[in-house]
Amino acid sequence: MINVAIAGYGNLGRAAERLVKVQPDMELYGIFSRRSELDTDAKVFSLDSVAEHADKVDVLLLCVGSATDIPEHAAKLAKLVNTVDTYDNHAHIPDHVKAMNEAAASGGNLAVVSTGWDPGLFSLNRVLGAAVLPEPTQTTFWGDGVSQGHSDALRRIEGVRRAVQYTLPADEAVEAALAGNGGQTGPQAHKRSCYIVADEADHARIEQEIVSMPDYFEPYDTTVTFISDEEFEANHTGLPHGGRVITTSELAGGQAIEFRLQLASNPDFTAAVQVACARAAVRMNADGRTGAVTILEIPPYLLAAESLDELIAGI
Repeated sequence: MINVAIAGYGNLGRAAERLVKVQPDMELYGIFSRRSELDTDAKVFSLDSVAEHADKVDVLLLCVGSATDIPEHAAKLAKLVNTVDTYDNHAHIPDHVKAMNEAAASGGNLAVVSTGWDPGLFSLNRVLGAAVLPEPTQTTFWGDGVSQGHSDALRRIEGVRRAVQYTLPADEAVEAALAGNGGQTGPQAHKRSCYIVADEADHARIEQEIVSMPDYFEPYDTTVTFISDEEFEANHTGLPHGGRVITTSELAGGQAIEFRLQLASNPDFTAAVQVACARAAVRMNADGRTGAVTILEIPPYLLAAESLDELIAGI
């Protein structure tokens, strides 16, 4: 059995806990958190005590915030144990891979980085689509839905009590992509809509911090709407998401490849990918692989609980 631990106990950590418990080849070792009391029947340990438990943990799921927690903690933890993270700042993923590769390799561990659906499964399908179709035109759309990473970035702003960010694809951009006229970049094909609960005196400063935040909001058409706690509770507590990767090629006779996700719960699905990658991380490390890898470098059969022979029988 694979002993899995979880660092962080927000939406993603709770989803990961539920999923680990139903895996046929995994057991939950415990939750590492900065909080001493959690609403869980699992064992709870201080986040600062991972080193004391590293020899009993096969893989640690990093379910902490992507905006600041992953850059602060991930490399330190990868020196101690195999890790799987969901770092989602696309512009800085190459730097994150480099830092995690050095840290994990120094401890003889494997770090699977930037898992989830984008980055993650969408990354993989972008590579597959472009590899199969000659001279491809490719477009990625996110939404309609809640981005956990961007919502977390909003909540880190001083004075923000509650916040959610919806990513919205432009309808005309989707239609153009399906017709073979895609290729628009993220900021050209999407909008970001933020709903914030904060004191009125802070509204102007908070809005300026949001629209000028590099990488997360600054390149996009971003709207900020301040609402009451009551409205937030009534209309903005769900976590749906989705999106699609569309690859077309005129040279291939106008053919198209589309990969699409419709997610009732973003954290549940992200955690599901993270758990599958945890299985692969342990297997790859057992075979001597250390350092950092992305989902592009994981053989698909290592993600599955079934044996390779069982998977081949189902081809």
